Amino acid sequence: MPAPREPVVADGFATPAAVARASDRGARIAAVAIALAWHVAIGLPAVLAARGELGAPAVVLGAWVLVAVTGAVAGVRLLRARPLPPWPLAGLLLLVDAAVFAAAGERQLFTAANWVWGTLGWFFVLAVWGRRVVALIALLSTHALIALVAVLGHGPEPADVARYVMYVYGTFSLPVAVFVGSAVIVDLARKRAAVAAAGHAMAAERDAAERGVRERRNRLALVSSAAGRVLGELADGQADPNDPEVQRRCMLAAARLRRLIAESDDVPDPLLHELRAAADLAERNGLPIDLVTIGTPPPLPVEVRRRLADPLTGTLADARDWARLTVVSGPDEVVVSLVTPDRQGPEATGPPSAEHDDGPVRYLYERDGNIRWAQTQWRR
Repeated sequence: MPAPREPVVADGFATPAAVARASDRGARIAAVAIALAWHVAIGLPAVLAARGELGAPAVVLGAWVLVAVTGAVAGVRLLRARPLPPWPLAGLLLLVDAAVFAAAGERQLFTAANWVWGTLGWFFVLAVWGRRVVALIALLSTHALIALVAVLGHGPEPADVARYVMYVYGTFSLPVAVFVGSAVIVDLARKRAAVAAAGHAMAAERDAAERGVRERRNRLALVSSAAGRVLGELADGQADPNDPEVQRRCMLAAARLRRLIAESDDVPDPLLHELRAAADLAERNGLPIDLVTIGTPPPLPVEVRRRLADPLTGTLADARDWARLTVVSGPDEVVVSLVTPDRQGPEATGPPSAEHDDGPVRYLYERDGNIRWAQTQWRR
């Protein structure tokens, strides 16, 4: 059964697992192509040309057809990441190996007509692909042992032993080199992709941090400007400290400054922390306020928290007598509501009745002469 698919891209870049799968697929294509091409282009012509000199040509040719069909099925399954069970396939190949060595005959023992010498090792590679190299070495060692029995059974000359050693070396070296090389390439591709992904993640975090600093500076400049205008008017005598509108402007500027400072605090629930900062400032200015929280807010970006809190901060600055701030949170939704007594006077938050969407945050505001009700809602 194939392993569950992992995401192919993350933040616009291929994941290490996806890169490793792509590299492994390329190596699998190469291994299947080598095995089938060698079997067809080299093994078959040699068998057909020497069929009259083989000990049992029907056995040799029949075994060739069996391995061709089995290899094609195994190759297709391997390319689809659904390989055949390795050990039954390996057992079948070893039986074919022994049969062909026995049927080739002494005269064709070291010729291309005895196609298992050069071909069978590549089908061993297909059988144990993705496993440890020890499995391939075990199969090739068994293949060499079968060949040795066949050579000794024909009463070998010293030259036959030398040829046997050369054939075993060739049988081992190329398949093992391809098998190990592909595994190394896949591992290197995975590691390089992981390093690249880590570098891209660090660059993205750095860019986000720099952007956040710029946004905070711009916002601090805007809030400080509003506070500076009020303080300047008070210092020049252009504003009366007893004027309710001046008091409202001062409280609103102070609340925004306090919430801006609270944004950068490292706390478990940043949104609740920022709302508590605004509520604390209102209480210090003599406004009784109840803060009710239900549930725990999920992690929210600073921009979303700002859009949830800012409209209510303005309404809170305009509140008199009492206020009730409620935060209801779930995994996919956060609702912040503020209820205060209605009164005659300037509006801090816009028209008497308003409803609009600010990106992912929805804002509602109503007043009926008795109460003012404001709500911000974020939904995933």
